[in-house]
Amino acid sequence: MKDFYDILGVGKDATLNDIKKAYRKLAIKYHPDKNPNNKKEAEKKFKEATEAYSVLSDKNKKREYDQYGNTSSYGDASSMNFDDIFNNLGDIFNDGFDSYTEFGFNSNKKNIKNRGTNLKVLIKVNLEDIYYGKEKTIKIKKMKLSPNIKFKTCDKCNGTGVITKITNTFIGRMQTTNTCNYCKGQGKIIYNIPNNANYDGLIEKIEYIKVQIPIGINDGEMLKIIKQGNDAPYGGRPGDLIIIFKVLPNKNFKRKKQNLYYRLYLSIPEAILGCKKELKTLTGKIKITINKGIQSEKKIILKNKGLPYRNGYNYGDLIVTTRVWIPKKINKDQKKFFIKNKNNKNFYYKL
Repeated sequence: MKDFYDILGVGKDATLNDIKKAYRKLAIKYHPDKNPNNKKEAEKKFKEATEAYSVLSDKNKKREYDQYGNTSSYGDASSMNFDDIFNNLGDIFNDGFDSYTEFGFNSNKKNIKNRGTNLKVLIKVNLEDIYYGKEKTIKIKKMKLSPNIKFKTCDKCNGTGVITKITNTFIGRMQTTNTCNYCKGQGKIIYNIPNNANYDGLIEKIEYIKVQIPIGINDGEMLKIIKQGNDAPYGGRPGDLIIIFKVLPNKNFKRKKQNLYYRLYLSIPEAILGCKKELKTLTGKIKITINKGIQSEKKIILKNKGLPYRNGYNYGDLIVTTRVWIPKKINKDQKKFFIKNKNNKNFYYKL
């Protein structure tokens, strides 16, 4: 005996909505068009799922099935006609679900997804910009709907925004509802295009947009500003403005994520005797102490002196790497000094 609950993969306490969802999932999975290499088995599974749904979605049939477990009175799935199945599929797929168009099933509602195209703009920023999250004003060219445009009802779809067709296929008659290409689903068309507008009634305009640079943003990251792209033909939803950030190199710092790296050059006397050095950071000047006898390639980590993280609360570090500067030319007295102490290791250790 067939177990309709097992076929749909639901429990006996499943709601009608659960049963519909389960059937919808199986109908998509086993649709013959989606299984071209195994159509016979797919059709069998498809019909079984339809038979199970026809029983469990009917309150009286479900009660009888739960009480007696008898399936003989419901007919055999293999004898089902695909015409009958597809005549009901549209309602099942559109009852409480988003439109499903892979096999031509969707609602008869006007297509409201007509929207303008997105705009992409590259903005160059420096480390100071992303440290403070500065605001920039950018100039963009976008397509705007002409204010002098006029519309009339689309005579191809009679203002519905959709065109319905019925075609005969090897599995029966299939009804498909598609967006009207003539009016792009809006149910209206332009009947007077202004001289300065294109075929869609759009004209090019220059606008100035204020952009808040996200704190700590990385090179190549993008920011989407909703509805600041090109207008949609026929008055749909505008597209979005996509900002791509290009972080310019800094002459003083190298960046690795939120850490900043700085090379500090020291003279031989500074390295031997120690000193105080002043560094110019993104937030101002600071002084650091160089201990005597410091070696080249020594790393000094200054906590929280790097770039802020995207949350705006934590900071990376500023990592200072020392480089001892060796002069290419020295005077006679300096030369005599180094020759005299060339082999005197204790001299340098005592310093």
